[in-house]
Amino acid sequence: MTDRTAQKARMRTLARAARRRVSGADRRAAAEAVAGRAADIAALAGRGTVSCFSTFGDELDTQPLIMALARRGCRLALPVVVGRARPLVFRRWRPGDRTGKGHFGIREPLASAPQAHPRVFLVPLLAFDRFGYRVGYGGGFYDRSLAIARAERKIAAIGLAFAIQEVGLVPRDRYDQPVDFVLTERGLTTCIGGARAAALSW
Repeated sequence: MTDRTAQKARMRTLARAARRRVSGADRRAAAEAVAGRAADIAALAGRGTVSCFSTFGDELDTQPLIMALARRGCRLALPVVVGRARPLVFRRWRPGDRTGKGHFGIREPLASAPQAHPRVFLVPLLAFDRFGYRVGYGGGFYDRSLAIARAERKIAAIGLAFAIQEVGLVPRDRYDQPVDFVLTERGLTTCIGGARAAALSW
């Protein structure tokens, strides 16, 4: 195990503990605050697709934001895990569509749903820093997916988290893909180095 791997493992443990301490009332308030920024996300997406994700465990509840995006007429998609060490596949989905259970029992669109190529990616995380680097769950799914998408087209990646999940500095590996923005209950922050996405003309 490398030093960075050990540091990330330790950071995951601390981040999980911090997230568990968020009260039910604060969780509900945070979810509503994040949903209040749906207009910003819709503006970034334009006519493109927004990749959302289903809340897992004690993550920030994404449902209010998803519903707010749907009310604005945004095209939505959900990620599908197709295998270990492989990028995600994104399939079109809207609230009310049927889903199946995928990796870790997280709901995913059915295989019959059309594949999408998102312009905006909402990204789960355990910890993040102001540079946009994040500690995820260790599978590398989003790092692979963002790297491929950035090589193909202009995109924006937005990490979703509670503000308490911010850390001073996330250990970095060469394959790590930073997010351009982080959205918490305190607002939408452009990450240092994320100005490339903020300045894009969609």
